[in-house]
Amino acid sequence: MRKDTYVFPAILDFADDGISIEFPDLPGCLPCAHSQEEALKNAREAMGLHLFGMEEDNDAIPDATEISNIALEPNQKAILVDVWMPVVRDRLNNRSVNRTVTVPAWLNRMAMDAKINFSQALQETLRSRLGV
Repeated sequence: MRKDTYVFPAILDFADDGISIEFPDLPGCLPCAHSQEEALKNAREAMGLHLFGMEEDNDAIPDATEISNIALEPNQKAILVDVWMPVVRDRLNNRSVNRTVTVPAWLNRMAMDAKINFSQALQETLRSRLGV
């Protein structure tokens, strides 16, 4: 089930060259940062992207581990990271993607001469054909 808000623990691992971030419940979600402020920002962004991908793939999203149950090394700190998914979903669903299209040379010349914006024309046609 998709939720609007997710909260997961993250482990910040402090080293001389920066901060590595790991989400014990979200394997593969491994942002990094140079400062604590950047770590929180990057953790939230990476978690949102990771969860969006899981939602799109219909993967089960696990329950969050209790932060008190996380074992830490001396150079680590655990924090809770939250993400508001409606904003993430809206941003990712409305991003632009590149498409390669093929048109006859004569049609391309006419469109270029008429200064037609190919992206705008394709979007208008797709919206019309899809009824959106």
